[in-house]
Amino acid sequence: MKIEVIHIFIYPDNLKAKATLWLWELRDVAVTGLGFLLSVLVLASWGTLLPLVLTVLYAFVSIRMEDISILDFLRYAVCFLLLRQQYYEWRARFE
Repeated sequence: MKIEVIHIFIYPDNLKAKATLWLWELRDVAVTGLGFLLSVLVLASWGTLLPLVLTVLYAFVSIRMEDISILDFLRYAVCFLLLRQQYYEWRARFE
């Protein structure tokens, strides 16, 4: 008699989902944290708020809801409209 062992994990999607923290992927949390650190250093040394504004903007557009973010949508739109050639094939229908 052979017993079959089935592993079921409690982690979402049976260990196939990306790691997230609150509403961000961990990569986005790391980029945002590093951006905030560099923004504070730039603010202290040069007195400009531009890097801090860009970091907050990145943090906002990288919020994930239902496995998609505004950043993903913008990336798909730029690829569709500007970066990738669209291919259309026209055919005449003869009946």
